[in-house]
Amino acid sequence: MLPDRLQSKWDQLTALFSDLECALIAYSGGIDSTLVAAVAYRVLGDRALAVTAVSPSLLPEDLAEACEQAAAIGIRHELVETHELDNPNYAANPVNRCYFCKSELHNTLKPLAIERGYPYVVDGINADDLSDYRPGIQAAQERGARSPLAEVGITKLEVRELAKHLGLACWDKPAQPCLSSRFPYGEAITSAKLHRVGRAEVYLRQLGLKTLRVRSEGDTARIELPADQLKAFVLTTDLSTLVAAFKTFGFVYVTLDLEGFRSGKLNQVLGQSSDRIEIG
Repeated sequence: MLPDRLQSKWDQLTALFSDLECALIAYSGGIDSTLVAAVAYRVLGDRALAVTAVSPSLLPEDLAEACEQAAAIGIRHELVETHELDNPNYAANPVNRCYFCKSELHNTLKPLAIERGYPYVVDGINADDLSDYRPGIQAAQERGARSPLAEVGITKLEVRELAKHLGLACWDKPAQPCLSSRFPYGEAITSAKLHRVGRAEVYLRQLGLKTLRVRSEGDTARIELPADQLKAFVLTTDLSTLVAAFKTFGFVYVTLDLEGFRSGKLNQVLGQSSDRIEIG
């Protein structure tokens, strides 16, 4: 049983998908797009198609998990390759890097949607995303994408509530933005750099850690963990073994961020996080 405030949004969300009649979902496997895919399948059945973009910025492990989740939902699922790294505007990693990433994504998905007879590409942007610095949202809007969660006003917390209500295994999955977000603006991104960051994060996950980032700055890996986990991590981890592993991934130095994990930390240099984007 959903609380009244959430039941109303749920009703609006399902009505929105009914009005769409069919939709192609930009499905990354994160909790937001997984919820969108699940609702779309509930309402539209085989008239919903989830499509995942495969590129070096997506961990193979995350791709495998996305495929498993789509199968569990029952939605039709396809993979397409995107080539954002071929765009020097993206690879140079400017502050609006995500604009070029989402441009590549939607320039790939929109023709596919038209070819298959889907009037809309639907993404997983939620209401909270609109208050962060997200230039990728502009790229999606310019290409006619719809954002049902944001249009209905569903927040990140409510995404988790709805995902749990639907029995989605990922309802408590930590946010996992693309690997390109691990680099400070202005540092060029390469496939090799993405690979080493990805291997480092997988290594930490295998230690049992969930909420984490490995920020890459030149030859240095900076590990971010929740502040209340830092002491235990230092006391219980074989740090020499960890450092040796990170060096095999390609890092020269390994550090621990004493401030602790905070999503979107690299955006603090922008002074733009208060800019709000309107959807719908």
